[in-house]
Amino acid sequence: MRTEVIVVGAGPTGLMLAYELTLAGVPVVVLEKQRERGTQSRAGGLQPRTAEVLDLRGILDPLLDDVRPDDPTGGHFAMLPVELDCRPWRTRHPSPVTLPQARLEAYLEGLLVSRGVPVLRGHEVSEVEQDEDGVRAGGVHGSYLVACDGAHSTVRSLLGVPFPGRPGRMSAVAADLTLASLSDAVPTTRAHFSRYPRSAHGFFTILHPLDGGLYRMLFGKLSGDGPGREEPVTADEVREALQAVYGPEAQLGELRAASRFGDAVRQVERYRENRVFFAGDAAHIHMPIGGQGVNLGVQDAVNLGWKLAAAVHGRAPAGLLDSYHDERHPVAARVLRHTQAQSLIMNPGRDEDTDAVRDLMTELLRLPDANRYVSGMMSGLDLRYPGVGPRLIDYRLTTEEGSVRASDLMHTGQGLLLSLDGKERPLGARSDLVRHVVAETDEDTHGAVALLVRPDGYVAWSSTDAEPLESALTRWFG
Repeated sequence: MRTEVIVVGAGPTGLMLAYELTLAGVPVVVLEKQRERGTQSRAGGLQPRTAEVLDLRGILDPLLDDVRPDDPTGGHFAMLPVELDCRPWRTRHPSPVTLPQARLEAYLEGLLVSRGVPVLRGHEVSEVEQDEDGVRAGGVHGSYLVACDGAHSTVRSLLGVPFPGRPGRMSAVAADLTLASLSDAVPTTRAHFSRYPRSAHGFFTILHPLDGGLYRMLFGKLSGDGPGREEPVTADEVREALQAVYGPEAQLGELRAASRFGDAVRQVERYRENRVFFAGDAAHIHMPIGGQGVNLGVQDAVNLGWKLAAAVHGRAPAGLLDSYHDERHPVAARVLRHTQAQSLIMNPGRDEDTDAVRDLMTELLRLPDANRYVSGMMSGLDLRYPGVGPRLIDYRLTTEEGSVRASDLMHTGQGLLLSLDGKERPLGARSDLVRHVVAETDEDTHGAVALLVRPDGYVAWSSTDAEPLESALTRWFG
């Protein structure tokens, strides 16, 4: 089989990348070794910036059509009892969006299949070969390959790419289950995440309700002992932890799905190996806290997709493909560091010294400036790449066609040149890569009357910059 881009892995990162490439008219094939799509909830929500990214493609609202509405609660840092407030970041999604990862994957795969993109399940990659003409893997030949095949990436292993970092020091379980009966200690409504952690009789747990009578339970032993990472999770194991913490009245109903996880911290040194790129957990792993993994992966995909499409179409400016590593590697490195800090602070076996740090951090998070800093870091709303402006605010605009949001103008995956002063601005031969829209807004744009926005939603140029528009267009769009 011949294609342009081979995507290995049909998790949220690989599926989102394939969708981005498809929007740009790039042939893509997705290879996935699992025969059936997983049903385990895994990440239970989206951070505000990832919600914005999905909004840029018109994906978010359909995903949430039949999701139970919640009273919004702010995010958390290390499960401390202070809600993170993202409202100062001028976002329409100031709270994490409740959305199981399995639902996101099912929706994205459905989009790809409806567009005729091959998602080949039960298709394990056993060799990867690349040369100056392209890449071959799993019986498919392409111009490029992107490894989105998770923490135990086969592609990474086949290429001998190091995965430096720290091995895991603990093992815990994530399980989706139903309860046959509840004790008074079992939560029945959704609340701030700080309300869920409990520990007793040698176990720590986090138990919280999902949709349809399901619960998600994370648990482990305070001693750190337990079965190995490859051992299957048994119903007896879950039942023991459940009743140790929530009492004998808490009876396990059905164990729907379960897996083990740890707190290893690793990151590849380079996100690009010639014609092979790494994204999502294949590029970086950390303890799962606050849905940071799925958020990093989706944003890896949206950063890489348009750049890879430009290369396939022969229109990539010099250095554009390498900017994927330059921009995304530091972002993940920062997440790895703050998840390490959170892991230390929320350690269920903590002592008086850890409690003192928790108390201090709780006081700091109640200060507006500190809360704004941490909320921007955890949500991804504070992200700025070197030499690039901030993310585009989702302004309410008035155009010839009527009232729209700025995000509505980017559903096609193109760049956007937004003129707010009524002037037409030339794009040259880039009109198929950049959409030019003349609009008005009553919102504060910090003096800018024109903005050039990259397909991933970051401002590449503003009329307040000293650089001419043509230079920015050439740098990002050729």
